[in-house]
Amino acid sequence: MKAMGKITIGLVTAALLMVGCVSESAKSTPQNIVAKTVTEESLGLRNTDIYTEDATVAAKTEYRTAQATTSTKIQRAFQDAPPMIPHDTVGMLPIKTEDNRCVTCHMPEIAGAMGATPIPVSHFTDFRPKAKLVNGEVVNPVDNYKNETKIVKESELQYARFNCTQCHAPQSQGNLPVENTFEAVYNSKDGASKSSWDEDKYTKSLNTVIGGPSFITEDDMANKNSKAGSLGGSAH
Repeated sequence: MKAMGKITIGLVTAALLMVGCVSESAKSTPQNIVAKTVTEESLGLRNTDIYTEDATVAAKTEYRTAQATTSTKIQRAFQDAPPMIPHDTVGMLPIKTEDNRCVTCHMPEIAGAMGATPIPVSHFTDFRPKAKLVNGEVVNPVDNYKNETKIVKESELQYARFNCTQCHAPQSQGNLPVENTFEAVYNSKDGASKSSWDEDKYTKSLNTVIGGPSFITEDDMANKNSKAGSLGGSAH
């Protein structure tokens, strides 16, 4: 019996040793990892056959349908961003010289009563010097190299700003295929809803007297006809 017991213990010990060796061998043997197959249909965001457009349907664009004066304003995307159009624009486009429906509600004197965003002062300011044609040559009425400016506040909406949809557009309510994680940072407390381009902000940095904090220096003027220009550059 003692002999049989010793034999049994020996066999068990040998079996355990063999299992341990096999386990260690399995660990040390490199495994062939099969890469996941990427199909052409899964490329991109549309998940359809890239060789045909038959089954591809674009996301539906849904603009707001609320009528003007009843819509909710859209928060600006960033400081002084052109406000989005939050209402239906059917019958308002295209904007023409003799037909601009936007000014019906957005002129400053009536915007408050209409619950609309007032057109800012900058849109009533002429930043464009009126060039003249003299003896077949275009003559600029101001000399930029003397820091001359011609910025005139007018009472009428400037034609450079007349085409409202040049900057302002309605916002689609469709679902985004990729989440937008952009977070706006405003440098004014009401920057999400109001423009800071009011009063004299756009002119307070101008100084037309050379010797002061002007944009063009004496060196710039002395080298204005040089192809290389001034080494110092402007003081802008």
